[in-house]
Amino acid sequence: MLERIARDRVATLFLVTVAVLSLVGLAAPGFLSAGTATIIWSNGLVLMLVALGIFPVILTRNIDVSGGSILGLSAVVLGLALNDGFALPLALGFALGAGIFAGVVNGLLVAGLGVPSIVATLGTLGLFRGVMLITTGGEWIEELPEALKSLGAKSFGGLSIMGIITALVIVAVWWFLRSRRGRWVMVTGDNREAARHLGLPVRRIELLAFTWAGAMYALAGITFAAQIGFVPNQAGNGIELRAIAALVLGGISLLGGVGSVGGVVIGVIFFTSIDTSLVFLKIPAYWNDLIGGAMLLGVLLIDGRLRIALEARDRAARYRRGSQAEQKSRPLEDAA
Repeated sequence: MLERIARDRVATLFLVTVAVLSLVGLAAPGFLSAGTATIIWSNGLVLMLVALGIFPVILTRNIDVSGGSILGLSAVVLGLALNDGFALPLALGFALGAGIFAGVVNGLLVAGLGVPSIVATLGTLGLFRGVMLITTGGEWIEELPEALKSLGAKSFGGLSIMGIITALVIVAVWWFLRSRRGRWVMVTGDNREAARHLGLPVRRIELLAFTWAGAMYALAGITFAAQIGFVPNQAGNGIELRAIAALVLGGISLLGGVGSVGGVVIGVIFFTSIDTSLVFLKIPAYWNDLIGGAMLLGVLLIDGRLRIALEARDRAARYRRGSQAEQKSRPLEDAA
């Protein structure tokens, strides 16, 4: 049992999350309830969508640090369209279009022009954030219509419309990665040269990964605006780094080709659970980053020590098997 947990980052993180929630439940009666579960899910929607966007990009051995800027830009496009009198479906289409366009720009820079992904997305991070601020004049967008806010309000069994959409996205990504084309993404990140020799369209896969990311950032921007009812001038600032941390915590390798949807989900839920727990424990919000970072380091250190111990045990076992085989072969050599 312990060996299985140590070899599976998702299982390790799941048990740590359960342990943390159980301790909080002891300290704060009423915390362990279905209502708290829906709160954690609702609070994690924006981060979940951003993480699901970056996920396939990292699987292809790339990185995208412009997610927060695209989220903010999409939210701004949505808010401005609504305040200009456009119908909600049309405004949502504009927001999604802005996110997809930004994703295509990132994809063309990386897959088309060969710019390293970290360099390309660092550049577009500033570019999209600048466009966002210039468009709004640095002002907040307020007085968004109730129709938009209803998308983020709990309605179906304690879940919002955006919460249900996020759950469907998780299922869709899980299903896609189990398909033949989904395995192409994994192969591209695991060994790009081998993927090319197999005839896989590596550049197209990378372009589509960034395009998907842009669409998910736009959905995150829509969810963000729907939940809080306005768009601040720093919307999405820094969320991409938190999403990448959640992915790494969930076992997704930054070297590409390794990861699972389960890892994405549990990584995001871990971070959201910590934030929600601090609220129930009435700990000031400015402690969130410190405690969350300490928990992250603790999980990674425990996980790393367990893996090192298992690797040492496996090496010792191989050494013993080699020694036993050598001892058995000696009598045969002497007889010959």
